[in-house]
Amino acid sequence: MTERLIYLPLGGAGEIGMNAYVYGYGRAGKERLIVVDLGVTFPDMDSSPGVDLIMADLAWLEENADRIEAIFITHAHEDHIGALAHVWNKLRKPVFARAFTGRIGQLKLEEAGIPAETIQIVEPRPHAIDAGPFAVQFVPVSHSIPESSALVIDTPAGRIVHTGDFKLDGNPIVGEAFDPVLWHEIAQEGEGVKVLVSDSTNVFSPAPGRSEATLAEPLTKLIADQTGMIVATTFASNVARLKTLAEAGVAAGRSVCLLGRAMKRMVGTAQETGVLKGMPGTIPPEEAVKLPRGDVMLIVTGSQGERRAASAQLSRGKYLGLEMKEGDSFLFSSKTIPGNERGVIRIMNAFSEMGVDVIDDHDGLYHVSGHANRPDLEAVHDLLRPKMLIPMHGEHRHLREHAKIAQAKGIASEVAINGSMIDLSGHVPQVVEYIEAGRTYLDGSVKIGAMDGVVRGRIRMALNGLVLVTVILDEQDQPLGDPWVETMGLPKLGRGGANLVDQIEDEMTDFLNRASVKVLSKDDKMDEALRRIARQVSMEEIGKKPEVIVVTSRLTDE
Repeated sequence: MTERLIYLPLGGAGEIGMNAYVYGYGRAGKERLIVVDLGVTFPDMDSSPGVDLIMADLAWLEENADRIEAIFITHAHEDHIGALAHVWNKLRKPVFARAFTGRIGQLKLEEAGIPAETIQIVEPRPHAIDAGPFAVQFVPVSHSIPESSALVIDTPAGRIVHTGDFKLDGNPIVGEAFDPVLWHEIAQEGEGVKVLVSDSTNVFSPAPGRSEATLAEPLTKLIADQTGMIVATTFASNVARLKTLAEAGVAAGRSVCLLGRAMKRMVGTAQETGVLKGMPGTIPPEEAVKLPRGDVMLIVTGSQGERRAASAQLSRGKYLGLEMKEGDSFLFSSKTIPGNERGVIRIMNAFSEMGVDVIDDHDGLYHVSGHANRPDLEAVHDLLRPKMLIPMHGEHRHLREHAKIAQAKGIASEVAINGSMIDLSGHVPQVVEYIEAGRTYLDGSVKIGAMDGVVRGRIRMALNGLVLVTVILDEQDQPLGDPWVETMGLPKLGRGGANLVDQIEDEMTDFLNRASVKVLSKDDKMDEALRRIARQVSMEEIGKKPEVIVVTSRLTDE
């Protein structure tokens, strides 16, 4: 049996977020493995109410943990690093990252009680990390967070380039520019690039991407034109944007105050690791409260409508003594991620009711994406000239479109969704196996499977309401008093104006009075009958079939 080179996405392929990718080399079923990124995605009230975080189901990876050589983290966005502290104890392998990413990861591990030295800080190319049959180099790319990296993965079967999240930006303000000369070298070395595994997020954006530097002038002008207090929100991790906003505030003669734990952590870590220099000084909120409104600029968290972030807190009233008033302005220097529209619009409307002027990104005037657009992706295809292309980091439609672009240029391509194991050994990528690739929910402090029924039950209760029935039976299996019914999430009155609980209790009392001992002595028969009565009465009276819990208590002779 010969060795093979495989690629297996467990998250991030067929969706945007929750990135988790596996590469392997060796005999089939015994390949040595490396893991690239361990990220999260965020829940919504429609599909995952009450859930805190969503991670890829790593059961296959846990079963094969003895084959893993190392874990590599490309950058510090939550959808690439957010699951690391939650799953590391199951994998227990060395983690490699660059300084800024590594420090963010170390802080997360420390909070989870895992030693910070678990993450080893590495230098970028030409430094390489040997991990079994792999030699891995971190290659700087521009993105919307400092020190983002692609990975050049050299294997006995050829060179893989895993782009991570990237854009072509020659002047990203903070962090490294995309260096085409460096990438030309990568394409020319050895036998060239066998496989390009590439970001596909903006494949449908037809215009070339714009540099972060293009925002400085319009943001400076906008902020200079405001008279009341100006508040701006953006992604906490976009350190370059934070610097640009702060510089624009200072240029307008304002004192700048940062609000939000995540934002302060990102700025502090960027300064500590040396990637952020020249950030204007900021003042604490207790100082900002004392200044005239026209002399203050707040930069706050919550660009995606998060309910506990500073933006949402301000939209509901005072936050740390600060409040928005008529004549103030609120700027969203960000793009709303699909699925977050409702929360963002809620905040916009709340500010509007206060008389605050809300300004969005104005078709890119105050925000640019951190991902490569279609022409930029094609430019990278031309630069690296890979023999194969595997699209990643995108919904299925993004992956399919990216594969079509590659195929039109004569590059062999395959759409690999989560769980598709791809053999990259030959001249064309081939699906050779499907792995169960579900989701794991962090629900409070407990991890549960998406198919465990916990969240599904929660959704059913939210949609249909709940009826709780309590019945007490004596030593002879006879009803002791009437059944007791409680409801949650259901109207009190039915169609005819009568009390719903009373009607359910009356029907159940009639049933218990005429039921045989054969039924009364069996919990399962009691459960089935009382459940049916609760649903039938509810359906007749309110048009709903609620979830029903029956508690049968039996007295004993002892």
